[in-house]
Formats: sequence, C-alpha cells, structure tokens
Amino acid sequence: MIKVGIIGATGYAGGELVRILSGHKDAEIVWYGSRSYIDEKYADIYRNMFEIVEDSCLDDNMEELSKKADVIFTATPQGFCASVVNEGMLDNTKIIDLSADFRIKDVATYEKWYGIEHKSPRFIEEAVYGLCEVNREAVRNARLVANPGCYPTCSFLSIYPLAKEGMIDMNTLIIDAKSGTSGAGRGAKVGNLYCEVNENIKAYGVTGHRHTPEIEEQLGLASGEQVLLNFTTHLVPMNRGILVTAYASLKQKATYEEVRAAYDKYYDGERFVRVLEKDICPETRWVEGSNYVDVNFKVDERTGRIIMMGAMDNLVKGAAGQAVQNMNLMFGLPEDEGLAFVPLFP
Repeated sequence: MIKVGIIGATGYAGGELVRILSGHKDAEIVWYGSRSYIDEKYADIYRNMFEIVEDSCLDDNMEELSKKADVIFTATPQGFCASVVNEGMLDNTKIIDLSADFRIKDVATYEKWYGIEHKSPRFIEEAVYGLCEVNREAVRNARLVANPGCYPTCSFLSIYPLAKEGMIDMNTLIIDAKSGTSGAGRGAKVGNLYCEVNENIKAYGVTGHRHTPEIEEQLGLASGEQVLLNFTTHLVPMNRGILVTAYASLKQKATYEEVRAAYDKYYDGERFVRVLEKDICPETRWVEGSNYVDVNFKVDERTGRIIMMGAMDNLVKGAAGQAVQNMNLMFGLPEDEGLAFVPLFP
C-alpha cells in the first residue's frame, strides 16, 4: 500500500484527491493536512465523506509527514512547497506539487508572473513537468513532480500535435479559455459569490494571466521555438470544467485527414485523451468528473487557419486526477489505476 499525505486536503483540489484516492486499491491516505481545520473531522468539512473518512485534519508539517508517507501531494497556494521542501525530505518521500512552484524553469519568469520570491530554485531543474502524455518516462523516475496547471493542460493537449509537427505558425497562436468557478479555489472571494457569478460571463487576467508563461514554455519545448501568444481566460457560471478554443494559421494547406493523422500519431493509445469524430466539438458536460480530455479541430479553408478545441474537468485532469496519474507512474502502477471512472452526466 502506498502511504499518501495530502497538504491542503480541504481545498477543492485536495478534496478531489481524497475522493479519487478513496477508490484507489493501492493507496492509503495517512495525513489529511489543513491549516484552517486542524483537529476537525474531515467528514464534517466534506459531508460527502461521511462514513467514508473517519480521520481528523492534521497540520501542514511536511517535515514530519515526509517520514510517514511514501508520497506527498501539496494542493497549496503558490510558494508553500518551495518554502519547505529540502533534500532530506526528498530522500524520504516523493512530492507531487499541484502549485506552480516548480512548473516554470526560469526563476525570474516565475517571480515576475507570480509576484513572490522563489525559495527553492535549486530544485527547479530536477522537477519533472508532470504531463504524462509527454513526459511519461521522466515522471516514472522523479522524486519531485510539478503537476501542470488546469488551463495549461487543456491548452497544451489541444494544440500539441500540430505544434510538434510544425503545422502551425506559432506566432499567430491565440488561446481563448473558459473555466468554472472551482478553478479559483475554495477561499471566499466577492467575485465568486453566487450573485456575482450567476447569469454572467466575464474575461479576467487579460494580457496577464499567470498560466501564460507555463503554456508558452511547454509549447515552446514542443515546437522547438520561442512562443509568444495571447491567452485570455473567462469565468463562466458552472462549478467545473474548462473549454479551450485556440486559433492559429496553418503553415501550408492541410486537409482534415492530414491534421487528423497528426492527432492520431500522438494520441492513439493515450488512455485519457479522446480525439473526437469529425465536426464534433468538445463539451465540458461530457468530461465532467473524469480524467478525460476531449480534443478536436476544424480547418478553416477560407482563412487558412485552424481552430483547435479541448474540454476537461479542471479539478480532475486539471489537478487531482493528473496528480494521481503521476503517482501511478512513479510507483510502477497502471496509469489509470483509480481513474477509470466514467464522466458524470447529467
């Protein structure tokens, strides 16, 4: 049994980790870490866990936890993991960090976009970017995994085959993305109140969303060139889900069959990336509660551009599910262990 500790177990991503790992046959949660609810029963905070989880919440002492757990998930705000991780801790346990602390390889870029000092730059190079579909072998051997952001995961997987094959002009890339309110976390914010969100849609983080450099870096690695793009996010009145619609100019004319062949080249056999049938657009309702990403595309012959689309659940494949996928690889388990559940509908 893999002994698991979760720091930030009472946030949305942490709660989703608990839900998924409760059904994982090879994992046992030994630490429900929460700075806000120490000594409170976990099932009193998340009533869906009544008679499923009997434990109470503990603190966020990762030093102590590293001696008890085989793997620690840090579902915490930016800066926490970097401020506490050390070599001794990584000698004792594996860490999967759901924050952005180790996703971006350039310290100055991280500090500019996140507005905080990076406390552990020495571990940035070692950290593996945990997008299994691309870095599977590196994840298997990692001590420290940087779990990708939700928007970057959906954006990257929607675009990756065409960036990798050099079929699109990366300088023309524009990404329009929409997310449900759980993407903003569980903390109380006026902008996320029911009356503020219901019957409304708004753009936010325009020209400055902090996931931008992560997307640019990963697509740059895929395409082999520096990427500078427009990334605009929108808040929509739903609990879960991300929808990405990306636009780029094709370098040369391409048929549906040629583009489809590029997607099939990279995603055939991928357990959690579903390339939809021709003319079917991804929808968030068909991936809700699951670890699937649905992707598709449409060639616009009139403009010479291509529209790339993706939909996924921001809390599962965009956070907790992907983290468990990484854990499975790190411990030599089947990649879909604990994750083979069907999307919820309605």
